[in-house]
Amino acid sequence: MAGESAIPGATRIVKLASNEGALGPSPKAIAASHGSVENLCRYPDGGCSELRAALGLRNGVDSARIVCGAGSDELIGILTRAYAGPGDEVLHSRYGFLMCPIIATANGATPVPAAERDITADVDALLAKVTPRTRIVYLANPNNPTGTYLPYSEIRRLHARLPGNVLLVLDAAYAEYMIAADYHDGLELAREAENVVVLRTFSKIYALAGLRLGWGFGSSRVIDVVNRVRGTFNVTTTAQLAGLAALDDQAWIDRVREHTITWRRWTTDALRKVGLDVPDSVGNFVLCRFAGAADADAADAFLRRRGLIARKMGAYGFGGSLRITIGTAEEMRLLVDGLTDYQSKQRRQRAH
Repeated sequence: MAGESAIPGATRIVKLASNEGALGPSPKAIAASHGSVENLCRYPDGGCSELRAALGLRNGVDSARIVCGAGSDELIGILTRAYAGPGDEVLHSRYGFLMCPIIATANGATPVPAAERDITADVDALLAKVTPRTRIVYLANPNNPTGTYLPYSEIRRLHARLPGNVLLVLDAAYAEYMIAADYHDGLELAREAENVVVLRTFSKIYALAGLRLGWGFGSSRVIDVVNRVRGTFNVTTTAQLAGLAALDDQAWIDRVREHTITWRRWTTDALRKVGLDVPDSVGNFVLCRFAGAADADAADAFLRRRGLIARKMGAYGFGGSLRITIGTAEEMRLLVDGLTDYQSKQRRQRAH
């Protein structure tokens, strides 16, 4: 699911396909990961005790109700395996994170998509799809690949109308990029409710995707289930130490957020000026929509000839779109120059 990383024959690759952190990891996290090599002969702390304590302190939640995983993908897999199987349904928004229906199907459950409104999850549509077979409602907020989100009031409304035996899983992978006053990652709701789990990751703003580190927070009952199912040493020592160091470098995170917001806005405006449809996004990426699937494929091929890798969105149901990660300033200028030239080429061809 991480997107392609190579182009045969290209001398330089600019990868903007996987929503990785624009500026890389914190220097503190890099130093911590280097320092971990001295103890590679030792098993990691199976309970991620120090990391969970730091996460609890940073987020104002009980560390005993936190579980760490090899990326939030692993935790999605464990929750699905534990709570849904053959004959059960896993509900998700139509353009939500693709791993949800994939993992549901792999566990014998039936993924059920709910329609969206303006490429944004729709609470009423989700509730209308709930049946006695529904076991999990999975909602990425903010959402990948649309870059849209639901305000906290809507999350509260969704939860209030769900049956108590349905698990609401809120994936807040992009929460650190959020500045909207009406947004909340859901930890407050998970503190109160027995059937809510919030997932977070170190792969995005912390830029530790290569170490595979995520975490979840929920009720003691649910977290106990996850701990029984997960592997004993599912998070490496290197990942734990790098995660601790990354949490301790708030100045770096603030810098990455500011950079991402600045260049997301710049990229959106620049692409709109050359006639492309780019919806507003709150993540570290934008969705760029073309005239159709053939046009998007042609644009992708054009970019690749320049060593630029975006992400085609056909698997998500957006065959006429490319998802573009916000990278460095230089990378975004190269990307915009590429699509500007592509649009000019298309106009010349239509003129003839």
